[in-house]
Amino acid sequence: MQCDFCEKKATVFLTQLIEGEMKKMCLCEECAEEKGVTDPAGFSLADSVLGGETATDPGDIITISDDGVPCPICGFTFNKFQQVGRLGCSECYKTFADEVGRRLKGMHKGTVHVGRVPEGLVEAHARQQRLDQLRGRLEQAIAAENYEEAAGLRDEIHEVENSVVTQP
Repeated sequence: MQCDFCEKKATVFLTQLIEGEMKKMCLCEECAEEKGVTDPAGFSLADSVLGGETATDPGDIITISDDGVPCPICGFTFNKFQQVGRLGCSECYKTFADEVGRRLKGMHKGTVHVGRVPEGLVEAHARQQRLDQLRGRLEQAIAAENYEEAAGLRDEIHEVENSVVTQP
């Protein structure tokens, strides 16, 4: 695909809902940097690229108290995420997991990826999903003080973790 602003190959693909309409943009690295896509604090697809209107009235932005707890890596707070519309770094997803999870549930059918997996990673993906499922069940068993089940799940987790994923 070509960049929407120049003839170079597009490597950055953006999608945003603006007034209920999906807007898509394809950008090369240079145009993405020029438009501020690489700056988490200053980028809004609607404002800088598509010219749509975004919420500028503080009443239009839903606020959730994040108690001012910043991301330990980049310093972003959840309120900053609400203003900017994206997180500052990969650690933000862990730091604000509860808030992001609640929002994703409202926007999507679920919070688990069910799309395509690159060839060669199918086994690793299935293994990781199994580990996530077992760890969730382990937490539930511990919370319910069902220690026999928890011990069995712990052993199963160790077994899955120590299994070797074979590459084709």
